[in-house]
Amino acid sequence: MAQLPQLDAYLAHLKLERTVSANTVAAYRFDLERLRGFLKQQRIVDVAAVSAEVVSHYVRTLHDVGFAPASVQRSLSALRGYFAFLAAEGLKRDDPTELLQGPRSQRHLPDVLSVEDMQRILEGVDTRARGGVRDRALLEMLYATGMRVSEAAALTREQLLQDEGLARVVGKGSKERLVPVGDVALHWLREYDAAERPLFSKPHTDSTVFLSLRGRRLSRMAIWGIIRKHVVAAGIDKHVSPHTFRHSFATHLLEGGADLRIVQEMLGHANIVTTEIYTHVDREYLKEVHRSFHPRFRQQRGLR
Repeated sequence: MAQLPQLDAYLAHLKLERTVSANTVAAYRFDLERLRGFLKQQRIVDVAAVSAEVVSHYVRTLHDVGFAPASVQRSLSALRGYFAFLAAEGLKRDDPTELLQGPRSQRHLPDVLSVEDMQRILEGVDTRARGGVRDRALLEMLYATGMRVSEAAALTREQLLQDEGLARVVGKGSKERLVPVGDVALHWLREYDAAERPLFSKPHTDSTVFLSLRGRRLSRMAIWGIIRKHVVAAGIDKHVSPHTFRHSFATHLLEGGADLRIVQEMLGHANIVTTEIYTHVDREYLKEVHRSFHPRFRQQRGLR
């Protein structure tokens, strides 16, 4: 199959009418291009010939090559939306995904850093090195606000309400939320804004907060690299990503007694079920404390 009909129109529909984020649109395009490659291998040249059996075969193939259940589920979501769009436009008589069930996504506890490890990373940043003040401000913001890496990369100076101690974060679906920043992160933002950002700024630079040495917005991969650099420097032997900062932000708030719905609001989760994964982390922590200090557990270890 040379191309999927109306693919660009479907993606534009997602972006403009359903206000789906640019990252999700890009992921859906990738998923659907993968489907196009599969149909080409199966010598299916007309979208009308795509049946429920064909889609089921495709999903089984994703499983067979080792795709995680969550990745298969996302691919299936892209297919469902696309074929529903074709049916609504009169370009396909039936929806081959209508009765297809996706894999059950397993809910894994997210990786989190301890408060002590987080402190080692933040305080270990060498702010005398070039880019050090920026890195410290960036890491402090990620931990202080729980922002997604894409949100931090896109953050502009206009979104920082420093006098109020807030950041206006634009999240998935272009939804805005206000998140408290905190005095420490605000301090390092001011240090960066006064001492280092002007050195990175170029004639083409816009109002993006966190700049590369060339005066452009930091990419998500660049932020990942900054985090990895300082995790290694702190001597922490764990896989730490930008999302680990987000997970740690939520977990530390809940461990400190924060209300789940307030954490949901700060994370920008549309559904509180998404936020509830962090209560499982908190429960694991509580169980570990119980196992370590409750006299009956200590007595049981003695019996063993």
